[in-house]
Amino acid sequence: MEWWEFIIIFFASFLVLLAIGLPVAFAFILVNLVFVMILMGVTAGPHQMIMNMFDSLSIFTIAPVPLFILLGEILFHSGMALRALDALASMLGKLPGRLAVLANLGGTIFAALSGSPMANTAMLGSILVPEMEKRGYSRLMTIGPIMATGGVAMIIPPSILSVVYATIAELSIAQLLIAGVIPGLIMAANYMTYIITACILKPALAPSYDPEKKSGKEKLLLFMKHVAPLSILMFLVLGLIFLGVATPTESAAVGVIGAVIMSIFYGGFSWGMIKKSVTATVGITGMIFLILAGSAIFSQIMAYTGATRGVTEFIVGMPLPSTMKILSMLFVVFLLGIFIDQVSIMMITIPLFIPVVNALGIDPYWFAILMLIDLEIALTTPPFGVLLFIMKGVAPKGTTMADIYRAVFPFVSCDCFAVLLVLLFPALVNWLPALML
Repeated sequence: MEWWEFIIIFFASFLVLLAIGLPVAFAFILVNLVFVMILMGVTAGPHQMIMNMFDSLSIFTIAPVPLFILLGEILFHSGMALRALDALASMLGKLPGRLAVLANLGGTIFAALSGSPMANTAMLGSILVPEMEKRGYSRLMTIGPIMATGGVAMIIPPSILSVVYATIAELSIAQLLIAGVIPGLIMAANYMTYIITACILKPALAPSYDPEKKSGKEKLLLFMKHVAPLSILMFLVLGLIFLGVATPTESAAVGVIGAVIMSIFYGGFSWGMIKKSVTATVGITGMIFLILAGSAIFSQIMAYTGATRGVTEFIVGMPLPSTMKILSMLFVVFLLGIFIDQVSIMMITIPLFIPVVNALGIDPYWFAILMLIDLEIALTTPPFGVLLFIMKGVAPKGTTMADIYRAVFPFVSCDCFAVLLVLLFPALVNWLPALML
């Protein structure tokens, strides 16, 4: 069987299982099992598969994944996130699109603490959407900023997907996390610029209202009490990595301990809160780890059949500039992202693309950030972007999918501009990792 025939049959089988309703992780592992039995035998194939799955999940580098998820869940269930949003709201005065700007600022801060786009979107939606509706905000300015800012958690560390990407691609997790700082902030700045500009040009999108008046001293006290302490958590998670004091796993563990201590200090700690946080963490982590296990088998099958070498030779041999080859790979990722989830896309494409990236002499960290932003765009792209459906779940009654599609379009355009900037100026990705100790 030719390598391209194998790829077609493999993915056709995978898509059929998805179409009949089998969960992604189980569908991927089942297809892998069938193919290893065909290629390596009924006995040797499953044995090799189990050994590879065990090896892929027993490595120290993926330990930050459940810890980063747990950190975000503790912030949400303890109420610290809600109090921080209230404090930020008091600082914004009568800024055009005040609540949409709050969604952007709050979402960016929480992205630097939770690392989960889905959790970020669900939290912001449940907290801010009712208030935005009450104030007469257009659904375009209610839904769009929350979805867009929720997705920034894919880029700004501690991004869970960055950890997964680095694990599959065998890159330094610490360097990839730090590489996402500047691109993530650029994306947030793009959203902020659009929100304020759109609300100035068309005030009906976000009607002005008089917020509760507070003195400058009261605002400062609220900020110092509920927002400034979060910078301590950010330092524990990111600063220790950047300074070379701790590995991502160690800094994530210290961040979780810090979040628990802060929840006690602010009166949000309870065993019920811990139970909810741990339960949510176990569910999300289990799904990600199953997919990672399947990815290890897939990589071996690709190498065994010659598909990895075939794809590399095909793309490298195309009579196109390297930039066009990069854009071609990003376009494939974008198309896949419209239909399936981001972790699944990474386990499918990274084993194929990394050999190509190395053969072309492309900086793997630069390509990784481009791909992560591309995945974030796909996450919010109609018709099947995952965040669109999460937003639908927390949106006001009467919100249609057409409303959500229209609301997200301007922010997808902002993300495309961010891709262009990173593509033209690789230093946006490489500068901070180069300064790491």
